[in-house]
Amino acid sequence: MVLRKTLEGQTCLVTGASRGIGRGIATELANVDADVVVNYRSSEAEAHEVVDEIEDMGQRAMAAQCDVSEYEEVEAMIEDVHDAMGNIDVLVNNAGMNIDKVFKQLTPEDWQRVLDVNLTGTFNCTHCCYDDIVEAEDGRLINISSVVGQQGNYGQANYATTKSGLFGFTRTIALEMAQSGSTANCVAPGFVKTDMLDGVPDRVREQILERVPLDRFAEVEDVSGIVRFVASPESSYMTGQILAVNGGMEW
Repeated sequence: MVLRKTLEGQTCLVTGASRGIGRGIATELANVDADVVVNYRSSEAEAHEVVDEIEDMGQRAMAAQCDVSEYEEVEAMIEDVHDAMGNIDVLVNNAGMNIDKVFKQLTPEDWQRVLDVNLTGTFNCTHCCYDDIVEAEDGRLINISSVVGQQGNYGQANYATTKSGLFGFTRTIALEMAQSGSTANCVAPGFVKTDMLDGVPDRVREQILERVPLDRFAEVEDVSGIVRFVASPESSYMTGQILAVNGGMEW
């Protein structure tokens, strides 16, 4: 069997793709010839910057606004994507949020909002794209989790719960998709140089870094390169897996 080394002719939807890891994933997939849908919730200008960057690479791209926690909005977005770009071959569930508080100070609203985006949002997007993925020649579902889902983290009970929940979700969908030949995998980054990490106090950043054997925080490219591989035909015999991209942190 001859494997294609690019994603030419494939359409990839990346949620939360206007900045950070999502933006890096979107441009990395475009760099290997994919057409990319750049989902965003509120960062419209940034999303269109990503679209312009991808189009400058010679690939098709579109910005697609919706709150992934709202099923009807996701349905409408997928309809727009079908009209403009055709079926979706690769879905990267990257959109996420955090509301960090110690558990005693966490409110029911804080808990629910993070679950709505990180878990229900993943369900919504996967449910609306499921038929596309299983019918695609090289269908891929890629969920972006976190080392926090593997280890837990002080002040992040809601976030850790959602990121851990993606493991069971991914494994189950992988089993259900397997007969079609499509795959579902989970990428669990460690601490990445993004806006989220920038908001962590220096003292805490130093404590985190002491736990990373490679003695550095991840660059966005460290994560997007793994996602590119998982999206590619070369990963066709790997499904239901959690890929830890965390600099050697134990879990």
